[in-house]
Amino acid sequence: MKSSRITVSWKSDGPAWLLSLTLSVAVLLAPALWNGFALVFFDTCGYVDRVLTMTMAPGRSFFYGLFLWTASLGWFSFWGPVLVHSLMTLWGIHLMLRCHKVPAGPVSTTFFCLALGVSTGISWYTSQLMPDNLIPLVVLALWLLGFCWQALRWHERMGLAALTLLGLLSHMSGMALGIGLVLVILLANVAVKGRGWSLSVYSLPPVAVVAASLLLMPILHYSLLGKASFTPGGPVFIFGRLVQDGIAQRWLAEHCPAPGVRLCALQDRLPHTADEFLWSDISPFQDLGAWSGSADAELGYLVRESIKEYPWIFAWTSLRDAAQQMTKVATGDGLDEFQGPTRWFFTDLLPRTAKPFQKAHQQQGQVTRQLFDALNSVHVPVAYLSVLSLLVVAGVGVRARRYDLAGLALFVLAALMGNAFICGALSNPHDRYQSRLVWLASLVVGMAVVCWLQQRSNKP
Repeated sequence: MKSSRITVSWKSDGPAWLLSLTLSVAVLLAPALWNGFALVFFDTCGYVDRVLTMTMAPGRSFFYGLFLWTASLGWFSFWGPVLVHSLMTLWGIHLMLRCHKVPAGPVSTTFFCLALGVSTGISWYTSQLMPDNLIPLVVLALWLLGFCWQALRWHERMGLAALTLLGLLSHMSGMALGIGLVLVILLANVAVKGRGWSLSVYSLPPVAVVAASLLLMPILHYSLLGKASFTPGGPVFIFGRLVQDGIAQRWLAEHCPAPGVRLCALQDRLPHTADEFLWSDISPFQDLGAWSGSADAELGYLVRESIKEYPWIFAWTSLRDAAQQMTKVATGDGLDEFQGPTRWFFTDLLPRTAKPFQKAHQQQGQVTRQLFDALNSVHVPVAYLSVLSLLVVAGVGVRARRYDLAGLALFVLAALMGNAFICGALSNPHDRYQSRLVWLASLVVGMAVVCWLQQRSNKP
């Protein structure tokens, strides 16, 4: 996007910005403030444990654990990480407004944070000790680096690059999404050439950041943990999806007994869902060694053989699961359930946090399904309407020669579709995976509405 840098007067509007910062962060932290402690998920203790034990574990990024340790000042207070989550999100929203010539002053920034906080599940992710909050910020950062480079100051470019790296290193789904979005940016660079559109594409910054993450992860793992690899666990999660879709059961039924396949003797105990296979205490996965790594080779082999044997079934179920994931956007997935291991972890291994943790509403059973049902009576229809409206924004944007808004709408739609495929087809559909970034669609639609209302008011 060809644009001069748009400045915001922080000095002259200091009191207004201080009030805006306070109110916006309060909105983004509202669930944690009500809860009395940062929200936790089943996986939270796995990230903390990576730093306590200095080990790698499937699906639990050491780097997000390191972020938690740093932001909490060495486990001193878990308010630190969610405060950083909120500040990063607020900053990303403000940059999006400013770089697209949407009013970006203290009142407008606060209004957008408040609107998103009420109508979407954004604050339930900024308030949570999970890397889910970082995935939408990767999308925003890659867009800003790739399409708004000239509108950014040098320190904003560096900050966005660092934020992107954190998000890419914090979860493998974020890295997969980042790679996909870089391909989208490269395609956009080819598509806009010679068309005379007021949309400039800067491919190098996003490519450099994503490439750096691919190099840094194994190098840093080797330097810190002695093992040069990416965060493990991919084949295990894919096999869980094959169990859920019945593909694993079919392969075992048609090929067992098979040399070296221990699941042949356990196939009668295979459950019907991925979650039961991966997490149930009576799953045959436990007999194979569960998350110790001893099952990885066998499950990886079964994934490869199943895809080779049933490529069309695998392709069809992948598309079906991705489509299902696109529709699963409800807030609160898993937060209302009893999380025994997480409670034990925070109480026994981190005694400093025990008292405030146990007093929190979540640990008292007050984060309920009824609460989320009420919230989702708003969040779900807003999410569906926002995603569908992205196509309207793209069409009207091209017609009105606002190619930046049109491109942004298509970029966010591509991110949502890519995320749905990565999480739905390569793992299994869950509301949490899509709801964590569907608020981006609401942000883009809101920006477009404000721009067009402003344009109409300026007409004589």
